[in-house]
Amino acid sequence: MARYTEAACRICRREGLKLFLKGERCFSEKCAYERRSYPPGQHGQGRSKTSDYGIQLREKQKVRRMYGLLERQFQRLFEGADRTKGVTGWNLLLGLERRLDNIIYRSGFASSRAQARQLVRHGHFKVGGRKVSIPSYQVEAGDVIGVRESSRNCQQILDSLEVVQRRGVPQWLELSREKMEVVVRNFPSREELTMPIQEQLIVELYSK
Repeated sequence: MARYTEAACRICRREGLKLFLKGERCFSEKCAYERRSYPPGQHGQGRSKTSDYGIQLREKQKVRRMYGLLERQFQRLFEGADRTKGVTGWNLLLGLERRLDNIIYRSGFASSRAQARQLVRHGHFKVGGRKVSIPSYQVEAGDVIGVRESSRNCQQILDSLEVVQRRGVPQWLELSREKMEVVVRNFPSREELTMPIQEQLIVELYSK
């Protein structure tokens, strides 16, 4: 599978927004975006005029990179959102938030979505008592996601839980550190997703 293997901080600089791709590093003075918030490359500080298509493309790339999806994965998710009854843009965001790797990250079991994806693939979590190792698994309201008994001493998970206070856990998730599990109380409302995302631009891009 194709994957991005270069410096993750370059992505934040290219998109002009801190995407929190490096976990705790993003909260420290080592954050590259805080030191150089302009795009990478020799022309990064130059002025550029962006077309409507360019603005739509950058929004799509920003959201895709934020959640760590490949282009084909993101397109399939959009196609599913477009077929679902309701507002396509919101359906897309909800589909992204319902991914198991995102729930693991949001609840504090991982310091980044990339780490969450790796932990899920290695079989450290169970949903409703059953082991699930598919990062794209769509979680339902009321589901209980817990760390498997054999993984409760995993240092990556323990370290992430120690610093979860800095990022916080959304109100639509109920975390129990003692049980090492999180309950999906409900799905978030649009107002609860605070990242600056203009999903309508993505809908316009794919509708061309």
